Amino acid sequence: MSSNSHEEMIREDGLPGHESRLDPKPEWEPRYPGSGRLDGKVALVTGADSGIGRAVAALYAREGADVAILYLCEHDDARKTAQIVEAEGREALTIAGDIGEKSFCDAAIQQVMDRFGRLDILVNNAGEQHPDQDITDITEDQLRRTFQTNIFGMFFLTQAARPHFKKGAAIVNCTSVTMYQGASELLDYSSTKGAITAFTRSLSENLVKDGIRVNAVAPGPIWTPLNPSGGASPEKLAHFGESTPMGRPGQPNEVAPAFLFLACDDASYMSGQVLHPNGGTIVNG
Repeated sequence: MSSNSHEEMIREDGLPGHESRLDPKPEWEPRYPGSGRLDGKVALVTGADSGIGRAVAALYAREGADVAILYLCEHDDARKTAQIVEAEGREALTIAGDIGEKSFCDAAIQQVMDRFGRLDILVNNAGEQHPDQDITDITEDQLRRTFQTNIFGMFFLTQAARPHFKKGAAIVNCTSVTMYQGASELLDYSSTKGAITAFTRSLSENLVKDGIRVNAVAPGPIWTPLNPSGGASPEKLAHFGESTPMGRPGQPNEVAPAFLFLACDDASYMSGQVLHPNGGTIVNG
């Protein structure tokens, strides 16, 4: 699928969604001063125009990293994230395109290397979801594009980045609580999240001997553009996150510290693991 056709199909669903149009606005601001945990590092964050990706980019920048911001088509949100990174005194690079296309991923990594000359952290965060009541409602195009974005894109970007990783590099993937609990209306999305968890564990085994750590974060219900733009009804949104033990949805800046921990040397003895910022839901794994 070409990036143009993917963008057109996504726009028909209202995805990825504008953070600038959300009310209330998600909370992305880092909660504490930086301590230099990513000084001199370069990070690439997919889906960094909004939501969890924006919060991760902001926190990484506060901790000293320059950030490449990959996103599909929400240019206004991406510009805002770039301004956030630059306000922290770091460099930002925005790259628009479809991570489901290998050629784009190859070109994006090359842009990062041309600009910064190194790549230390890859955050595979971008994803899409399309709620359906019944498995027969999932079209072939939807099934293909959900897998293409959510898991193929991780393979493509990791393949392109692999030759540039040195010892000490880190990959952090975004899976989901739906991988562990299931989600009756998110069959294709949840399936990709299961694949991401298996990808994380297997890639860790593959790369750990070279000093490259691979971990993942499995957020619970987090208030981001993915939810209202991903087909959730107003009624469902009114009670979004209430089923968690904490009784509320999480904010992006409550998830970003997990991505920071796994990317920095604080997690030097962790690989193949999954962290669970999910409002207190107990899962196995």
